[in-house]
Amino acid sequence: MGYGEEIFKGVYIVGGPGISHADDAACYVVESDGDLIMIDCGAGGRTSLIVRNIEGLGLDPHKLKWIVLTHCHIDHVGGAGELRERFGASIAIHALDAPPIEQGDASKTAAAWYGRRFLPLEVDWKFTGSEEKLSWGKDVLYILHTPGHTPGSIVCYLDREEKRICFGQDIHGPFLSSFGSDVKAWRESMHRLLSLNIDILCEGHFGIFQPRERAEGYIRKYLALNADS
Repeated sequence: MGYGEEIFKGVYIVGGPGISHADDAACYVVESDGDLIMIDCGAGGRTSLIVRNIEGLGLDPHKLKWIVLTHCHIDHVGGAGELRERFGASIAIHALDAPPIEQGDASKTAAAWYGRRFLPLEVDWKFTGSEEKLSWGKDVLYILHTPGHTPGSIVCYLDREEKRICFGQDIHGPFLSSFGSDVKAWRESMHRLLSLNIDILCEGHFGIFQPRERAEGYIRKYLALNADS
């Protein structure tokens, strides 16, 4: 395993199945003027490999400013504490998904699924609005509250060289009562996502979908599969 990949100019995948470990959801890094943000950071067991992947792409992990967590599950958040300790990055997540992380809730973080223990982790910024903005370098990351998979699920997107790149982790589900899932809210979130006219969809477990027709097709497929849920 190992090796990250550039998806689009300054947008990289640095972790996930086949890259860092099967337990890791996809981990993305975006560079702007040398500064980095990371969107999700894996389950925590292969954080050092993810860091080596970042370095292998010619990026400096000491320039990591923010770790944006799309929801509270351990395969997306497990490496956040180590990355903050090593590089000083700040951790951000929606306020509705912050309590499981700050309390070390084994069920709601899905740590019990993975046979892992999740230690309580303080969050630096809790999103509260339906849309937030995170500025770094010359860019702006737009953060949308998209409840459904969990109460505080988010997606992020940025516009770069006339392409809209969206990080939509686990927009496919699953939907479980133990996660606080809400399929009705999820459908509304997915229709909001479709209205963005995404050119590149960076998903959490199933890869990169482009151009726009493939990105939208992926979302519509899951809307059809969950039409009667």
